[in-house]
Amino acid sequence: MSATFKTLDELDLTNKRVLLRADLNVPVADGQVTDATRIERLVPTIREIVKHDGKAILLSHFGRPKGKVDAAFSLEQVCAAVADQTGHPVGFVATDWTDVSAAKKAIDAAPAGSVLVLENTRFHPGEEANDIELAKRMASLGDVYVNDAFSAAHRAHASTEALAHLLPAAAGLAMQAELEALEAGLGAPKKPVVAIVGGAKVSSKIDLLENLVTKVDGLVIGGGMANTFLHAQGVNIGKSLCEKDLAETAIRIMEKAVDSGCAIILPIDAVVAWHFKADTPTRLYGVDAIDPDGMILDIGPSSIERIIGAIDDANTVVWNGPVGAFEMNPFDAGTVALAKHVAKRTHDGKLVSVAGGGDTVSALAHAGVKDAFTYVSTAGGAFLEWMEGKPLPGVDALKK
Repeated sequence: MSATFKTLDELDLTNKRVLLRADLNVPVADGQVTDATRIERLVPTIREIVKHDGKAILLSHFGRPKGKVDAAFSLEQVCAAVADQTGHPVGFVATDWTDVSAAKKAIDAAPAGSVLVLENTRFHPGEEANDIELAKRMASLGDVYVNDAFSAAHRAHASTEALAHLLPAAAGLAMQAELEALEAGLGAPKKPVVAIVGGAKVSSKIDLLENLVTKVDGLVIGGGMANTFLHAQGVNIGKSLCEKDLAETAIRIMEKAVDSGCAIILPIDAVVAWHFKADTPTRLYGVDAIDPDGMILDIGPSSIERIIGAIDDANTVVWNGPVGAFEMNPFDAGTVALAKHVAKRTHDGKLVSVAGGGDTVSALAHAGVKDAFTYVSTAGGAFLEWMEGKPLPGVDALKK
């Protein structure tokens, strides 16, 4: 994969003004960053720039200010967290995206090896419109461009797509690691490949499922999504969450899987409750005998055993979405058991495991194995669009 896009070692960083597209869109409460994961992943690239006496000039969006200046969305409030993670002083440049002359002076006056954060790119409507004139103003502030924000790569914005065509451009170290992991997951994986897809709704993952059945050898469907597939097969699922209007879609996906030689694995037993709340009484049922008043909230032990068998036969596992209502005890058992098994196989060198998507990261953290997979993507939308087989403008702009 590294041959298809430009990497950091192909750029001359020495004494250069390096425009680094970062993702500083991190959660902030009372002026404090509450989760610095995305900043942590930038640190190796920032250090590489500083090591060569380059100036690391960070560009990022933050929140949804709708193309207007709004102090509540200023990136000044994340500078302390960037400094804390990098162990390096960080300067803030109050950038006017309609006239960048003052920002240019501030950047030029900063000493070699500086780390600077520019103001929120979304304070100008041209950012989300992928405006070439805004991109040209951005380009005037740097000598080279590095994109280390895979999480924003599915958007064709001025700072992610247009700008990449105006300067020598490459992927940062975090972006490179992400792309190489994704290539190992679905691009050119070691077969057999098993995908685990969960979550509440089929409607949000139709494109994902349609793409996966053509790429993987086995597709495990869990969570509320599985109920829609069971219903489509004529199974009584009681009062479980289900998109009954998508039964035909589910049948089409199952038929496409048969044509593609992909085995679909659905639950064969389920943990059922009568109230959707923590520690409520539950009972185990085979899926052919669900109580008409009950709700399926997790997969049962026979389903876990069956999925573990599929994992044991696989060389690669790609995971998106929990297989039960994991936020609530005891409906986390299925997700935790599978996550721990994938982690163990990965640790034993028998599996390449790639996971991503918001709920997935939370679920793996809940299971205590977030750091035990080969790669866990924090990218959310970009990870999903990659899994759906869609082009990512921010990545395509870095291709050789």
